[in-house]
Amino acid sequence: MGPLGQHQKMAHGYFSFPKLEGEIGPHMMFRGKEHLIWSLNNYLGLANHPEVRKADTDATAEYGLAYPMGARMMSGNSNHHEALERELAEFVGKQDSFLLNYGYQGIMSAIDALVDRHDVIVYDAESHACIIDGVRLHQGKRFVYTHNDMDSLEKQLERATRWVANTGGAILVITEGVFGMSGAQGKLKEIVDLKSKFNFRLLIDDAHGFGTMGPTGAGTQEAQGCGEGVDIYFGTFAKSMAGIGAFIASTEVICNFLRYNMRSQTFAKSLPMPMVIGLRKRLELLKSKPELREKLWFIATSLQNGLKQRGFDIGVTDTMVTPVFLQGELQEATAITMDLRENYGIFCSIVMYPVIPKGLIMLRLIPTALHTIEDVNRTLDAYSEIAEKLKRGHYKVKSTVGV
Repeated sequence: MGPLGQHQKMAHGYFSFPKLEGEIGPHMMFRGKEHLIWSLNNYLGLANHPEVRKADTDATAEYGLAYPMGARMMSGNSNHHEALERELAEFVGKQDSFLLNYGYQGIMSAIDALVDRHDVIVYDAESHACIIDGVRLHQGKRFVYTHNDMDSLEKQLERATRWVANTGGAILVITEGVFGMSGAQGKLKEIVDLKSKFNFRLLIDDAHGFGTMGPTGAGTQEAQGCGEGVDIYFGTFAKSMAGIGAFIASTEVICNFLRYNMRSQTFAKSLPMPMVIGLRKRLELLKSKPELREKLWFIATSLQNGLKQRGFDIGVTDTMVTPVFLQGELQEATAITMDLRENYGIFCSIVMYPVIPKGLIMLRLIPTALHTIEDVNRTLDAYSEIAEKLKRGHYKVKSTVGV
């Protein structure tokens, strides 16, 4: 039955579709026991911030969850929606922005709207699934370049340039600001520099970078000092803002084009008013409380430095996303997950092939501004112990429940 099959009765709700209960934060309940959680996209700790909770509650009391009714284009627009768009555009340094109901479907639909069959898409090989699915909608040519490899990108841009010379189309390059698995930054500055040799527009998905990267939190483009070269900026509210939805920021021309051509927005209900008002409060706190971002980075740096000092491989991350790579197979990954949860009370994401190469196990830690140095030290000690058990072959020979 395989390693997961051995635990089939607990797989659903344990390895997949787990239920975390209680107050959102670093310590939550899982299957009746308190766990230290490293698996929440709540970077700045805004999910249960008292000002956020009040804004959400007050807006829900005033408007309910149904308002506004209808899609933005038809009957779902409001002053708050437009105000949030202006505030977002100003924050990330663009002329305009356009709200999206969801991040995943939003960027898929944006890619679909931005290109036609005459155009060419050139995208990073490790792009998120939402980008891959958006690229699949494209009815024209597409080329993929090796992850963060600028020589490979140049070769694909040369191919794309020859192609559009015959079709009369244009080139759209797509990458991420922060790659959510490895924690590596996309090489935005180097990609922008290639505009001196090639004619293309650049779209970046900065889901993990918005609110966390850069001196003010305005994203990876700010961190790398190349915002003017990023033509289309995508950010989500689901990570640093602890909300729902997303936005695209660009020129007024591009944003207005998307307002009238993105099928996922034209034919979908508008973001509910309580979420929009709550997002305005989240954005206000993101801008006015840099100490939240500073605390996030203190925890991330402490965690990453501690892991490296203990000999762990954390890959190439230069962001707060913290992967820990171990040598092992699926059976060992299953046992490690159970050991961490059952005996150490630590809940983190575990990643295997085909997301990463065969023979590797990745434990992904997502630090937040709410974690403490005690949480970090507890995790470092636990990881040292499981690494020693893995080395001894412990996870190949027995169940870890209750050991």
